[in-house]
Amino acid sequence: MPCDTMPGLNFGRDDVSESASISSGIAARYATALFELAKESKGLKALEGDIGALDATLASSADLNALISSPVYTRDDQGKAIAAIAAKMGLSPLMVNTLALMAQKRRLFVLPQLTKIVQDLISEEKGEVTAEVTSAAKLSAAQAKELAATLKASVGKDVKLKTAVDESLIGGLIVKLGSTMIDTSVKAKLAALQNAMKEVG
Repeated sequence: MPCDTMPGLNFGRDDVSESASISSGIAARYATALFELAKESKGLKALEGDIGALDATLASSADLNALISSPVYTRDDQGKAIAAIAAKMGLSPLMVNTLALMAQKRRLFVLPQLTKIVQDLISEEKGEVTAEVTSAAKLSAAQAKELAATLKASVGKDVKLKTAVDESLIGGLIVKLGSTMIDTSVKAKLAALQNAMKEVG
């Protein structure tokens, strides 16, 4: 049998996409169960707070990212550490129990995907849509409010903004709303102009 067809010896793009797909599936199962339990116990508001706090911590803490993704940590290490983090963050009992179960099953690595799926489920339940907004500088409260109102008028639903800053944009915004991408950044305009100039040349 040629080595490239032996299981585990193909390290090409297929393996990467397959593992990403497996991770998404695991994250979706935990996220759906977590959401349904919170909904049944009328704990969606607490869950929304928990997920927002976890998402923010994942974005800012290299230690937490190392804890959930590094194979160096044992189940016990992960379980104790995530319990301590959850207690410090004041997470709800439902979230604490879910994290403990994920640590026990060595599934904490899907946490970033889980937070996104739960946020989408909560937004859908509330009749909201989430827009991922990247700007060259941090939006002021007034700018965020105006943008949310503009997008609401466009899609006919309340829009929750998830913002990020990318200084390389120079100016303008990139707004991702579902599968729709709106790019008004100067960087995008410069790239379009460069392409047009190449065509002329």
